[in-house]
Amino acid sequence: MTPHSHTVGIIGLGLVGFAIAQRLQGAGFSCVGFDIAVPACERFAAAGGKVATSARDVGQKAPVLITAVFDTKDVLKVIEGPNGALEGGTPQVIIDCSTGDPELLTWFADRLRTGGIDFIEAPLSGSSAQIAAGEATMLLGGDAAIIAAHAALLDAIALQRLHAGGTGMGARAKLATNLVLGLNRAAFAEGLVFAERLGIAPEKFLELVLASPARSGAATVKGPLMVSGDFAPQSRIRQHLKDVDLMLEHARRVHQHLPLSEAHAALMRAAVEAGDGELDNAAIVRQIRRETS
Repeated sequence: MTPHSHTVGIIGLGLVGFAIAQRLQGAGFSCVGFDIAVPACERFAAAGGKVATSARDVGQKAPVLITAVFDTKDVLKVIEGPNGALEGGTPQVIIDCSTGDPELLTWFADRLRTGGIDFIEAPLSGSSAQIAAGEATMLLGGDAAIIAAHAALLDAIALQRLHAGGTGMGARAKLATNLVLGLNRAAFAEGLVFAERLGIAPEKFLELVLASPARSGAATVKGPLMVSGDFAPQSRIRQHLKDVDLMLEHARRVHQHLPLSEAHAALMRAAVEAGDGELDNAAIVRQIRRETS
């Protein structure tokens, strides 16, 4: 495939950032990236990426920046903070693939706009393995014309894209859909442990769920991992807990009680305290087993 004419900078080379880099490089884009974690940079380099020395260095080398960091505060830090990307140059567009704070992102987009920089929210719904395989759904927030101008790059990351509205709506869409996804995952895990206590083998329970109206995307993707005990991270409990805490915060602002998500947050907090925070979200089944003992 003929390489594209510009370089894409990626700040944050963890599970999501690395999967995005794989998609872009496979489509012929040249990628330069940075992460504060040395192993992440080494993996990126081994896969053919060009490693920058800092976020500032990425800003010097790439007119298009993608952020895939922990939260919106980290986005602001790597873009506007000391040694941040804006110290290196003025990008044409910043595309944020993190799961973020809608209000803070709206404020940030307005701030960038005054400096002539376009901003696109593009959080991805799906695990890092699904992102790498092109099976994730991108939830877009921002100006439709700006999004259309970068369609080739967005196509390379995810062909399934939904434009939720203006800036802030991508994050709102991600939080709302992640709420359902996380609860589906926890419900399957709870059902799996319940079935075990009733004498149903995990493999048989997964078969039953996938053949019944209880089937869900979470059961399809995470069910086999729970059954096999393979919790190598494609996503992380710690990160989803951050998302659920953000859901609860915004629910309070709109005067909604989220009883199921509150229980889910407590379950994940206990899993993190037990040392499972860096494991895949499927490992929530371990906490349910601990609480059932």
